[in-house]
Amino acid sequence: MSVAIENFVKAIYNNDKHDIKDTKPGNIAKQLGISNAAATDMAKKLASRDLLNYEKYQALQLTDKGTKMALNVVRKHRLWEAFLYKMFDMSLHDIHREAELLEHQTSDLLAEKISEYLGHPKFDPHGDPIPNALGEITTVDTSIALADASEGKTYMISRLISDDKEFFDFCTHNQIKYRNKITVSKQFNGNAMTQITIDSNTIVLNEDFTKIIYVDEL
Repeated sequence: MSVAIENFVKAIYNNDKHDIKDTKPGNIAKQLGISNAAATDMAKKLASRDLLNYEKYQALQLTDKGTKMALNVVRKHRLWEAFLYKMFDMSLHDIHREAELLEHQTSDLLAEKISEYLGHPKFDPHGDPIPNALGEITTVDTSIALADASEGKTYMISRLISDDKEFFDFCTHNQIKYRNKITVSKQFNGNAMTQITIDSNTIVLNEDFTKIIYVDEL
């Protein structure tokens, strides 16, 4: 299967799983850096292959066949992220960028070898679940956006949903990383800002960050 097709179904899958994004062709086009017309043509092509359901002006929905393809690509991507992070201590932005290239050149056999070497991890370094070899996600997501967390409670960071370098640089500088503990000191609901304490440091984050940082209550 071509890289363009794999990227297209993966984008639909990821956007569908993240409430902050949608799967309309125009949004997928913007995300992949292609024209709206090209995205529409691709959607029609994949619909003819039973990979997705296409209706004009409507959000795109993957079929079971399309979902299976997307999960296979996602598995390889997230396994590479886990491998690169473990072996080379690369930044969260860099492992994502490299995994974008490697995922398309990875056989199912190599993916399973990487998984076995890593001890069959269930999450990548961003906190995203890694599908198993059958294309199943066996973990249950109980996390909430930091924007919805309660004042005075302590949480563990469970996911960082972004591919932006500056976001990850900021997170690294402030020890905001997967599985670190934070306390929500104050929710400034009127201004959509959240004050947190992490490693004795107090930080105030706006909703651009608090909607893509996910946490689990301890």
